[in-house]
Amino acid sequence: MINKKVANVSEALEGVSDDMTFMLGGFGLCGIPENAIAKLVDLGVKGLTCISNNAGVDDFGLGLLLQKKQIKKMVSSYVGENDEFERQMLSGELEVELIPQGTLAERCRAAQAGIPAFFTPAGYGTEVAEGKETREFNGKMHVLENAFKADFSFVKAWKGDEAGNLIFKGTARNFNPAMCGAANITVAEVEELVPVGTLDPNEIHIPGIFVQRIFQGEVYEKRIEQRTVRQRD
Repeated sequence: MINKKVANVSEALEGVSDDMTFMLGGFGLCGIPENAIAKLVDLGVKGLTCISNNAGVDDFGLGLLLQKKQIKKMVSSYVGENDEFERQMLSGELEVELIPQGTLAERCRAAQAGIPAFFTPAGYGTEVAEGKETREFNGKMHVLENAFKADFSFVKAWKGDEAGNLIFKGTARNFNPAMCGAANITVAEVEELVPVGTLDPNEIHIPGIFVQRIFQGEVYEKRIEQRTVRQRD
């Protein structure tokens, strides 16, 4: 049986260097690869292109990489919770590509499936479609979008085994599954790493063939991005 377990996050990130393109799972602050992001900050790699639904907040998630000026380009669908992101974008320090959320997800999934490109109606007639091929299907115009090309995918799962099989929990089952296998190397960090044969095959969301390295994370803060409460009666 192939064993994809690595000892720690340092071993999981071997080969990471400047000017690479990374995919990072998560939605808001839910299901983000916290250990991998923290290690990228420690490594000090720069000139990064990061593909993620959003850019974290100022002092957590991808916001930590933005604080250190390690990200050159951000490819996202929503960036409204990060003041430093806004400052860098408006000052021209950060290159930004905003993509409709469904298109972002499909460009990840297409890369995972080995599909080089696809047509979507999202964004036709807007800046999103500028410079791209368009074509009519069934009386409706579509835009040609290319699958992403990334060096590493960093994803976070609830539980995994040493063969790389993954189970996601709750809302963390967002962009993480689509990013597995969508890059040259997929690194999965999990809250619990178990021996092969422990997981129920019917509960596995992503098979190990999509994962090259897996490790058990050490600490997860699991910060809440926006906490909304009501007064007690």
